[in-house]
Parts: sequence; structure tokens; C-alpha cells
Amino acid sequence: MIKNLIFDLGDVLMEYRATEMLMDYGLSREEALALDDLMFYDPLWAILDKGTMTNEEVIAGYAKKYPKHADAIGWFIRHGEYMHVPRPKVWKRVHELKEKGYRIYLLSNYSKDFFQKHTKDASFMRDLDGAVVSYQIHETKPAAIYEYLLEKYQLNPTECLFFDDRTENVEGAVNVGIAAKRVIGQEQLLEMLAKL
Repeated sequence: MIKNLIFDLGDVLMEYRATEMLMDYGLSREEALALDDLMFYDPLWAILDKGTMTNEEVIAGYAKKYPKHADAIGWFIRHGEYMHVPRPKVWKRVHELKEKGYRIYLLSNYSKDFFQKHTKDASFMRDLDGAVVSYQIHETKPAAIYEYLLEKYQLNPTECLFFDDRTENVEGAVNVGIAAKRVIGQEQLLEMLAKL
């Protein structure tokens, strides 16, 4: 029986507008999409999420590797407040599930700066029974972060259901005995939550 609902943050509880943000900076859509891939798939982004280097150290690392894009990447990392888009319908549904007796947890890969900016006014934060964010423990999904959450809050994995937008993170949860669903859009997520 599912008692605990565990949510990722990005593209689950909120959306991202990373490409549009880089276009705001002045890049064309094509340039912004290319820079998206460059930034997010570089190991430096995982280091940022792990919290083992400061924002400025990561920016310096990117500048050394990609000098042509140094200014744009630096601006992007320093201005995370422009990246997220709230999903109030999802937040409302999470609140309703909390009122029905589910315990609500957050499990996400995030840097400290981005996390604080993106959750500052998010109503779902008041519904959380617990949270583990990668920068806090220097671990990212899909790895030991799942076990850390289970141990910290004494959760039985068979009583948990995890929602994430990435296949590898869903598989990581399943590997430790947590039922998991891949989120591919807000409407699909709302439908899944309605079934609960």
C-alpha cells in the first residue's frame, strides 16, 4: 500500500525555461538549444548539483572548457531565478493528497543557489514531510541518494511511489525497491495523481 509520495522538482513540480532564458540573454533558439546541451550534459553541472564546488568555481570550469560561451554560461548560473516556471495545478493536487493522508517527500538533484531561488515562494514546500536535495549530501540520482532518503525518514520502499522526469532516475528508484513513474508532462502527472 502506497503511503509516501516522493517527487523530483525539475519538470515534475515545476517546469524549466532554460532555452528561453538563454534567448532572453540574446542567443538565437538554435544557439540556446546547443548551449543547453553543452551545459547540462557536461560533468560540471553534476558537480554543481552535488554542491562540491561553488557557483563561481563551476563557472570558471566552464569558462576554461568553453571560452566562447563563458559569458552566457556565467550569466545563466548567476541568474537561476529566471529559469523556473511554477505548476500551481500540481501543487494544489499535492496539497490535496497531503490532506488525504499521504506523506510527501522531495528528492532532487539541485544546487543550493538554484534550489533556494526556485522554492522560495513554492506552496508545496509547506506540505513536505521531508526532503533530500543533492547539494545537501553531495550525492545525485541515480545513486545512493535513494537509500539516504529511506534511512533518514525510516521509509519502507514498498510503501513509496516516486515521480521523476528522467528514465535513469526512475530505474534507480526501482532498483532499491521503490515504485516509480516517469513524468512526461504536467497533464500526464495530474492524471496519475488523480488516480491516487
